[in-house]
Amino acid sequence: MRLILLGCPGAGKGTQAKLITEKYHIPQISTGDILRAAIQQSTPLGKSVKEIVESGRLVPDEIVIELVKNRLQQTDCQPGFLLDGFPRTVAQAQALHHYTEIDYVIDIDVPETELIKRLSGRRVHSASGRIYHILYQPPKIKDKDDVTGESLVQRPDDQEDTVKKRLTVYQLETRPLREYYQNFKGNFGRKNPKYIKVNGDAAVEEISRRIMKEISK
Repeated sequence: MRLILLGCPGAGKGTQAKLITEKYHIPQISTGDILRAAIQQSTPLGKSVKEIVESGRLVPDEIVIELVKNRLQQTDCQPGFLLDGFPRTVAQAQALHHYTEIDYVIDIDVPETELIKRLSGRRVHSASGRIYHILYQPPKIKDKDDVTGESLVQRPDDQEDTVKKRLTVYQLETRPLREYYQNFKGNFGRKNPKYIKVNGDAAVEEISRRIMKEISK
């Protein structure tokens, strides 16, 4: 089973990815993990990635695509895989489909107002990395870490204005990708992946049930 998982920041992709990969015994593959592994292994491609990242530039599509291809050739991907965070553009999707078929594209859809609430409500204990949420997982004492009693902080990325900008960028970036998969017509001689849009404004268990129902048909 070969899947792509789409969803805005805060949509709960990480949770659903874990449930899917555990059920079907397939690896979760993220570009972030692949890039870090390449740098750590210090391969020729990894050295190029390190130089690019340290200079503050974005890693070019052709390098990301090559790293993903290399990862998909590993034996643990033979039964299938789940791609998280790739592809992010139509160009990346086209390159991927030149190389392999995809069975399902799962798009977790959550209203923007709910995403803003989820992301901007997060609070962190800086020293330990413990994460709270003012609505869904509040500390016992307001704005204080449960273990140490120290103050919690809101990360700059979680401030409401920043969250709105992140969501706008994501929507602009992925709208063409969603349209690409909704209208996929056997491109490059590949079979059509099934595009599944799932309402992500629900309990974790309900979202998982909806996804499992669709991919087990």
